Amino acid sequence: MDRRKFCRTTIAAGVAASYPLLGACSRSEPPVATTANTSLRGISLDGAEIELERAAIKELGEAMTGPVMLSGHPDYDGARSIWNGMHDKSPALIARCMSNEDVSNAVTFARERDLLVSVRGGGHSWPGKSICNGGLMIDLSQLTSVTVDTEAQRAFVGGGALLGHIDQASLPHGLVTTAGVVSHTGAGGFTLGGGFGRLNRKYGLAVDNLRSVEMITADGQIRTVNKEENADLFWAVRGGGGNFGVVTRFEYQLHPFDRNVLSGSIIWPIDQARDVLEFYAEWSAGLSDELYAGPTIATSPEGARVIMMDVVYNGDPAAGEKELEALRKVGTPIADGVSVQDYTVMQTNLDAAFGHGVRSYAKNGMVKEWTQGLVDSIIDADDPRIFLANHVAGGAVKRVGELDTAFPHRNAEIMLVVVAGWMDPAQDDELIAASRAVHKAIEPHVGGYYDNIDFDGTGAVGNYGPAYERLSKIKGQYDSGNLFRLNSNIEPA
Repeated sequence: MDRRKFCRTTIAAGVAASYPLLGACSRSEPPVATTANTSLRGISLDGAEIELERAAIKELGEAMTGPVMLSGHPDYDGARSIWNGMHDKSPALIARCMSNEDVSNAVTFARERDLLVSVRGGGHSWPGKSICNGGLMIDLSQLTSVTVDTEAQRAFVGGGALLGHIDQASLPHGLVTTAGVVSHTGAGGFTLGGGFGRLNRKYGLAVDNLRSVEMITADGQIRTVNKEENADLFWAVRGGGGNFGVVTRFEYQLHPFDRNVLSGSIIWPIDQARDVLEFYAEWSAGLSDELYAGPTIATSPEGARVIMMDVVYNGDPAAGEKELEALRKVGTPIADGVSVQDYTVMQTNLDAAFGHGVRSYAKNGMVKEWTQGLVDSIIDADDPRIFLANHVAGGAVKRVGELDTAFPHRNAEIMLVVVAGWMDPAQDDELIAASRAVHKAIEPHVGGYYDNIDFDGTGAVGNYGPAYERLSKIKGQYDSGNLFRLNSNIEPA
């Protein structure tokens, strides 16, 4: 058998065998759909192997503005690599989309073949749902433009943009919107899941600042979605995740903002954690909307276990100093870094710790009320291998009606996140088990999960509560075949 025929035969033999060999079969040009010389094996929505015909692959490639990459393409590995190093998957095809029409073509190709689909925005899906084995990955990484309308106080943001792109575009104009706590997080997944950030007590969640989206639904239609057009869909995407289609553009409300804010961290040794948490449980209930303050337990680079309070005061620094007085009197801090500084200092201070390639596992839970039992459980279960992080809620987040959007956790005061991070794959089992053990200890005191983060969050019915029935009906209307299922999945009615 000659080498060319051997390559074609081997490629057709199965997904696992085909990917490594494909690049060797065409040395003269990068393997893309337009030059496909054989069919490929893919994975269907129900997990079965299916054949992707050569002619159809080539037709998709010719219809696209951006490349449809196959394994062996020089950009293939970069495109399939996402932030969390735990996830190493190989799509049959990666459609690098440059326009709404590209996304529509890719969605239609997948729907017509019942082909498994993942959607990569910023590539920050903690549970790895933006990448798949043997399916089609719709890659939005090139759609990163951010346009600011200063008069209307709006930002128009591409589906592949990062949160840092929004801050960088809006802050020079004295404007801001709620963004998360790691600047290289993708805006798309962050927003569709709800969108916690350091300004949400004043301005609400990202979904509360969302004014419209452009999206492609499972039928391949390009839709404008807002309160006037496709209003039911607009309700659903504000907290319902990626269940309803591919969002290629977001329109956010911006707010006047002085980027020089009172912010930073106060740090205590771990033996003062009980004092800090018991104080916080009572003190946090009376905080102003301007003050974002949440406790974190971590191990410092020097190896010391500490409890920290991350602070951002969105208002007059003098008023913020006064509101922080009582906190500063708790115990004996070993460091107090709270000062007036540029907002982006806090917005980027976790970027390195959550750098690309780190293997990471997370579980979370919503806290509706701080109790002594919760404080005791946090202290008793503390593990130096685990980072206990948080997203503070309350304030403006809590004043939105429970069913005004699809976001299901309006009554939470804070979300606690149990995180482990490591580099050696040999530590996977150990640190996943350690994370689960800490989460299990606090689980009796929390309720519901944030689907952007939780690895094991599969109970969408209970998690969405009274919103689920409506979400299921909308899912049935726009995605009856459940094409968009790699998420906290809502079954179509």
